[in-house]
Amino acid sequence: MNTLLKVTTLFLIAASAASCAGGKRNAVTDASSQEELPSVAVRQVFAEDVPQTGVYTSTVQAYVKNNIAPQAVMRIKDIKVDIGDFVKKGQVVAEMDAINLQQARLQMVNDSIEYGRLKELYGAGGLSKSDLDAMELKYNVSKSTYGNLLENTVLLSPVDGVISARNYDKGDMFTMGQPIYTVEQITPVKLLIGISEVDYTKVHTGDKVKITADAFPGKEFAGSISRIYPTIDPATHTFTVEVVVENADRVLRPGMYARVTVTFGVNRSVVVPDEAIVKQVGSGDRFVYVLNPDSTVTYTKVIPGRRMDFTYEILSGLEDGATVVTEGQVRLKSGIKVKVGQ
Repeated sequence: MNTLLKVTTLFLIAASAASCAGGKRNAVTDASSQEELPSVAVRQVFAEDVPQTGVYTSTVQAYVKNNIAPQAVMRIKDIKVDIGDFVKKGQVVAEMDAINLQQARLQMVNDSIEYGRLKELYGAGGLSKSDLDAMELKYNVSKSTYGNLLENTVLLSPVDGVISARNYDKGDMFTMGQPIYTVEQITPVKLLIGISEVDYTKVHTGDKVKITADAFPGKEFAGSISRIYPTIDPATHTFTVEVVVENADRVLRPGMYARVTVTFGVNRSVVVPDEAIVKQVGSGDRFVYVLNPDSTVTYTKVIPGRRMDFTYEILSGLEDGATVVTEGQVRLKSGIKVKVGQ
């Protein structure tokens, strides 16, 4: 009896030991499996108001650019202004030799006196209507000739602006090869930008825009769309928009490099950090890994919209409030479980 009791006791001890050893092995296996799950960082993303903006490069241009020159070859009597001078509309900028002008004035005065005399004679019945009409025509021609010579002898600025070029000196013979002056109106200035045809219906005359210039870091100028060209360029699939900036302080000058920001409206879209976006190799498709409630991930195709610093607008493919993977995508594939890192 004692022998049987000893055997039974030894058997129970061995079974207990084996059970403990098996439990330890299962615990180690479970811990090892947990450690082998890919570790990821995630972020919950939400819908936001996303301004639909586009930034376009351009060069500042004068609103109006005029060349000032007479219609005929003649000597320059006097130069009144120089490069960089600001002039007013109607201001005298140069005078040409006035010999022809003086002759034309004398002819006009003589014809005026003669026309007046014949008019009185016609009124007294001493002249035919045809003779009076002939004299009237001659007087009108001489008056027109004088006006044209006056316009081409005393040269006036056609706009308020700045003299940007002067090609002759006092005493030179104007030869019609180049204008005497170029005057540019810079209050306001204009810029021409090319916008994609997909945004054609989103742009309207009068829309406000923002302008920055490399010459003035940190400074922003207000402008507006003044003209929308009616045709699309078939090569670039863009249309031209003219933007006007008042430039009252005259700081923007023709030739400056500038950027124009146009706002097309606001979209309510989910916004994700750019590190969540995965580009599929061999295509232009974009994906994100979405974390599911059971700790698995789903490889989800998305269509990105505007990029804003370090985030992307998502036009479709992602729901408001979804949780996306932002780190650790290299080891992932759709359907596997992951461990969310702290």
